[in-house]
Amino acid sequence: MKKILLVLVLLGLIIGGGALYILSGAGDLIRTQMEEQGSKYLGTQVTVSSADLALSEGRLTINKIDVKNPTGFSKENAFSLASITLDIGGSLEEPYVVQNVNVNAPEILYEVDAKGQGNLIVLKNNLAAHLPKDEEKPKPEGGPNPLVIVEKVTVQDVRLKLNFELLPTGDLNIETKTYEVTLPTFTAGPIGKPNGMPADKVGLAIVDAMLDNIIAQAKAEAKKRAKEEAKKKLKEEAKKKLKDLFGND
Repeated sequence: MKKILLVLVLLGLIIGGGALYILSGAGDLIRTQMEEQGSKYLGTQVTVSSADLALSEGRLTINKIDVKNPTGFSKENAFSLASITLDIGGSLEEPYVVQNVNVNAPEILYEVDAKGQGNLIVLKNNLAAHLPKDEEKPKPEGGPNPLVIVEKVTVQDVRLKLNFELLPTGDLNIETKTYEVTLPTFTAGPIGKPNGMPADKVGLAIVDAMLDNIIAQAKAEAKKRAKEEAKKKLKEEAKKKLKDLFGND
């Protein structure tokens, strides 16, 4: 029974507390609150298909989460997640422990506007305004908003689409500015160690950690592609110069 109550308390991981001890219609309550709080914190529309709460197993699964691009970018989703699963640990006192948060099959769009501003960076900045500062020490609260530690966040089967169509590239004249890559599984965490983090902020920290990794990999991939394009252009220019000097033979 204690673990069941703990699961209900830890729903604040994503949705920020509230009247979470109502068992009737819990899945719909979780879905609604995730949409409202997610939209508030990210500064853009968040929709959730469903939430399944397995009380006896200590597991919460949130299905099909879509996050719209922030204002100023395309009408596509910034990212979509097939599911998020939270496996609750066995701790019975604060800080409570979530053993693993598994983010499955995200489809991520990293889009850059004409000023070089990235859509994911805008979302990350929106989140940062709500995250506790490093120097802030959490206070045990109990009730619907306890202190929580997440041991590990696992993000797998990531499909990343990069779009730099609007970004000026000067003399490089890069031809391919939209492409997709598949990223290897990566992990982040722990989150909230050593003292724990208020449960209504842990969800933000999980998304923040995911965005950190995705943004870094997106920038690395874009840099790699730009170098390849630049080398290709240089080879073409060199061939042209050789042709001008020596003819076709």
